[in-house]
Amino acid sequence: MRWIMLCVCGFGLAACDMVPQWAGGDRPVTTVAQPVDDAGSGSEADGDTPLDDDTELEAAEPELSTGTLGRTVASLGNAAEPGLWLKTPLVSAEQAGRVYYPDTNRTVDVTLIPIDGPDTAGSRLSLAAMQALGAPLTGLPEVDVFAG
Repeated sequence: MRWIMLCVCGFGLAACDMVPQWAGGDRPVTTVAQPVDDAGSGSEADGDTPLDDDTELEAAEPELSTGTLGRTVASLGNAAEPGLWLKTPLVSAEQAGRVYYPDTNRTVDVTLIPIDGPDTAGSRLSLAAMQALGAPLTGLPEVDVFAG
């Protein structure tokens, strides 16, 4: 004998299938079906279908940029933050890179740190990197950015 009961939940309807089964004794056992989420079977969430290990790794590791990334206007970043770095929207993951300032013909190895914004937005260059490039601290020098 089967009874199907529709229960009104806070956000919609959930179907509960109550099936009496005898466990070999005098006591009845009731099985209740679990509601299914709106996304479908929910097998990935339940762990029934293992995910491909390569897919998980690709999702966890952001893609590193390579080669010439472009030209950006650099302002002086936080002067209290030590090191040689460029915070720029030209990269999506922290990585090693170089900055070239054509006015002085100098290049400096820096750590490229991603920030939000379009690729055309400006960047922030560390005090040490500005000094190494010979760029004016109060100016907005245009620098070429390279990854790798």
